[in-house]
Amino acid sequence: MSGLSTSPFDCIIPLSYPPEFLIHMEQNDALLGQGVAPESNLPAEDTNNNHTNMKTLLDQEGMSLDFPQPGEIRTGVVASINQSQILVSVGAKSEGVITGRELEAIPAEERLALQLGQEIMVYVLSAEDSSGNVVLSYTRAQEQKGWAEVEKLLEEGGVYEGKVDGFNKGGIIVPVFGLRGFVPASQLGISRRMAVTGDTPDARYAKMIGEPITVRVIEVDRKRRRLILSERAASSETRQSIKERVIESLKEGEIYSGKVTSLADFGAFVNVNGADGLVHLSEISWERVQHPSEVLEVGQEVQVKIINIDREKKRIGLSIRALQNDPWQSKVDKFKVGQLVEGIITRLTKFGAFARLEGDLEGLIHISEISENRIEHPKEAGLHDGSVVTLRIIRIDPNQRRIGLSLRKVDSGAYKDLDLKQIDLEGINLELVDKGPDVVVPVPAYHPESSTGQDQKQVDLESTNPEPVDKDPDVVVPVPAYHPESSTGQDQKQVDLESANLEPVDDKPSKDEEAPKE
Repeated sequence: MSGLSTSPFDCIIPLSYPPEFLIHMEQNDALLGQGVAPESNLPAEDTNNNHTNMKTLLDQEGMSLDFPQPGEIRTGVVASINQSQILVSVGAKSEGVITGRELEAIPAEERLALQLGQEIMVYVLSAEDSSGNVVLSYTRAQEQKGWAEVEKLLEEGGVYEGKVDGFNKGGIIVPVFGLRGFVPASQLGISRRMAVTGDTPDARYAKMIGEPITVRVIEVDRKRRRLILSERAASSETRQSIKERVIESLKEGEIYSGKVTSLADFGAFVNVNGADGLVHLSEISWERVQHPSEVLEVGQEVQVKIINIDREKKRIGLSIRALQNDPWQSKVDKFKVGQLVEGIITRLTKFGAFARLEGDLEGLIHISEISENRIEHPKEAGLHDGSVVTLRIIRIDPNQRRIGLSLRKVDSGAYKDLDLKQIDLEGINLELVDKGPDVVVPVPAYHPESSTGQDQKQVDLESTNPEPVDKDPDVVVPVPAYHPESSTGQDQKQVDLESANLEPVDDKPSKDEEAPKE
């Protein structure tokens, strides 16, 4: 190597250059004066001039060397392809190699699509490796080309149509010209942003993968490899236009997931698929709620049922309580129409009185159901707050969650069959049993409308103990009470006779009453 020139051009020549180039170099050496004095006898500036003159002469002859430089992107031609490397001709009679990690980085589909003689873009990683080859990268070239394209989009303000490819905790990923662009959650379009629900990134964004999206480039930083996109900046949709579109797709009775966007005294607004609907205060819970903030908060995700859509006024009515079990229904299941119940008067109004049946379950006694006589106010019938009264259930309305009660129909004959069944269910035993002399057999209360005198007589007779028993003469046998409405004098006589002690007694006449001796 000591005999070779120290010129950088001379050092590169032995690689692989055609004979005509070497001949031209010899001609140039002759022009410059071949066999000049040793370098030690020449000024430094003369040597530099020689190199400069050689480059100038090469340029004049069109023989300037176009060697690949690191960081340069070139268009090359695929020279060969095998499992370990791809050779690419990049000009200047030289070939570069794509191998190792750079070869593995090429997507399998693109690698299979490469053909001999095909022109491709390559990035020069190194002008020469340990084997004297130019080291190239296919993926880096595509990446640099992509940066150039997004910079152009940023400058021109254009938009790009792509698909959502992934996500992270802050937003979604959209590939743009081979680069991974990031769309922050705040830069999503109105409809997509309002549809975001869930406590985790997977719950919020996973369903968006594969969806088409139009974005605008808002920030490019090639050195930091930072590419920020915005769907909101590329969208021309307004809230009104989105709401119109969403309303057309909604159906009454369907259930949706939504997000609470704001609270008001009269209810809460919940966004469903990009459109806000109202959950009225009465539709938030079955329990009494004074303000939505008692059970809801802004940003909370809730399940709602669409109960009304006004397409003309573009209003959506929603309900949360419609998806919950109605506690009123479970409380009222134990009651039925016609049943006698005990209630406590809780308040009086001009149209009637409210009575609490059990817990917080209340029913209404309409003023027409308080008395047989016409009254103007419940107070005229002797009712007041805290009164305990026996009532009859005359109506149960699950839809309106109302119970109708009656005071005047408690003794109505229309319910006699039901009353008798209720007596049986409550444990009244009407069978004849042998009870002790001191035990009084309970007799059901007499209702004039529900039984005749004959019925009452039968009950009275069945309630007594017909079997003769040996009783102490000082023990008084209980006699059923006498009801003039239900028995005649003859009936009462019969009851008295049957109730008397029928055992034989010693009725010897007194001395004064002894029969005269014959």
